[in-house]
Amino acid sequence: MIITSSLLSIVLILNIIFATIVIFQERRDVGSTWAWLLVLFFIPVLGFGMYLLLGRNLSKNHLFFWEDLEKTGFNQTLENQLSQLRSNQFQFRHQATKNSSDLIYLHLMNNQAILTEDNSVEIFTDGQKKFDQLFIDIAGARNDIHLQYYIIKNDQLGKKLIAALTVKAKAGVKVRVLYDDLGSRELPKRFFKELRESGGRVEVFFPSKFRFINLRMNFRNHRKLTIIDGKIGYVGGFNVGDDYLGLNAKFGYWRDTHLRIQGMAVYAMQTRFILDWNQASRHHDVSYVPNLYPKDISDGNVDIQIITSGPDSEFEQIKNGYIKMIISAKKSIFIQTPYFIPDSSLLDALRIACLSGVEVNIMIPNKPDHPFVYWATLSHIGELLKIGAKVYIYNNGFIHAKTIVVDEKISSVGTANIDVRSFKLNFEVNAFLYDDGISRKLTTIFKEDIVESKLLTLEEYQQRSLEIRFKESISRLLSPIL
Repeated sequence: MIITSSLLSIVLILNIIFATIVIFQERRDVGSTWAWLLVLFFIPVLGFGMYLLLGRNLSKNHLFFWEDLEKTGFNQTLENQLSQLRSNQFQFRHQATKNSSDLIYLHLMNNQAILTEDNSVEIFTDGQKKFDQLFIDIAGARNDIHLQYYIIKNDQLGKKLIAALTVKAKAGVKVRVLYDDLGSRELPKRFFKELRESGGRVEVFFPSKFRFINLRMNFRNHRKLTIIDGKIGYVGGFNVGDDYLGLNAKFGYWRDTHLRIQGMAVYAMQTRFILDWNQASRHHDVSYVPNLYPKDISDGNVDIQIITSGPDSEFEQIKNGYIKMIISAKKSIFIQTPYFIPDSSLLDALRIACLSGVEVNIMIPNKPDHPFVYWATLSHIGELLKIGAKVYIYNNGFIHAKTIVVDEKISSVGTANIDVRSFKLNFEVNAFLYDDGISRKLTTIFKEDIVESKLLTLEEYQQRSLEIRFKESISRLLSPIL
C-alpha cells in the first residue's frame, strides 16, 4: 500500500510539472493547452508518453538557412514588389491578380513569396496520369532532378521510380531524393542502395536515432515537390506508392490533385527544396549555381505564389492565405480536403461566408484513414450544415485533394490539409494561383466529383447515432492535438 501510494504521489507530481510546462513554457494556444491538460490528467502515464511524442514545440532558431540566397535575386524582387504594391504602381497583367493584391501583399510580407507571372500549369487528378508524365519528364532530364516526398513506399511504383532515377544518375544527371523519416518509416535501408551506388544522393528529414521509433511524431516534412532541370516543377497531394494509383483495396480509387508547373514559380520551388535539403544533409552542400535557375523557361501567363509554412514559422502562412481567400469571397467557395478540422479563426471565416450568402461547398471522404480525425471532421462539418453549407461525401474511393477555389478566380493547390497538423505542426507547401482559367478548371473538377458523391443533408446528420455523437465529441476535444 505504501509503495502504491508513493507511486501515485510521484505520478501526480509529474503531472503537475508537465501541466506547468504546457501552460507556461510551451505557450500554446488555449485549445491546444486544454487538450493536453485533459490528456495528462485523465491518462497520466500514457499521456506523458503521448506528450513526449506529440506535444513538444520545435525550436525555431536556425532550422533553415542558405548563405547564397541573395544571389538568386529573390530579395531584390521581393523588395521591388512590396514597394510597387505599397505605392499602387504594380503593373498587373490580369484582373484576377489585381483584385487579389491584398492577398499577394500578405504572402509577400508573411512568407517572402514573390509573385511570378509567366507560368503554365497542368492539373492532374489521377495518379496513373500524374506519374506517367513524371516518368517522361525524368527521362528527359539533363542536369538535375530534385525529388521530395513525405511518403515513398517499397512497392511497385516506388521501385519503378527509384529505378528511373538510377538510370539518370548513371547518365551523369545529379539526382537528389529527400524523404520524411516518419512518413516513409517502412522503407528498408537497402531501398536506395543502387541509386546511391550510381551517384544519386538521398537524405532523410528529421531521422530517428532508433529503428522504427521516432520521437518526433510532429514536425514532419509533408511537402511533395519535384523539380527537374529547374524548369519543371510538381506540387500537390500525391505521394509515391501503389496506393496512389488506386491499387489499395481498402481505399479504392485514389482521388488527388497535383500540379505540373513551368515558369518562374519553379524557382521558388527549387529554393524551398534546397533549403530543406541543406537542413537534412547538415552539410549545406547545395548552393546557388546558375543552372539551377535557368532563364526563359516558360511563355505561360498564369500568376502564382508558392507559399510554405511550418512549425519553424512565426505565422501560419497557408492558413492565413486560406482565411484571406474565404473572407474575400463574393459568390462561391469550393473546398476539397481529406480532413476538415479548422481552428476557430478559419471556422469563423467560413461561418461568416455562409451567413453572408456565399455558396460554400465542401467535399470530404466517405471513409477514415485516421478514425479520430474522421470523427472530428464530421463534428465541424455539422456546424456548417446548420447555416447552409453544402457538404458532399465522396464515394468513389478516397479523396485526398487539398484545394480551395474562390469565385472561380483564385485558387490554392498543395499539400496542406485543413487541420492544426498542417497549419502548425507539419512543413507544407501550396501554390496560390491567380487565374480565371485554372480556377474554373478546378471548379469543373469539383462539380464532376459531385457525380461520385452524396450530398449530406442536415436532417441526415442530425439522425446520426449516439455512438457517432460520442465519437465526435471525444475527437473534437482532442482536435487541437490530432
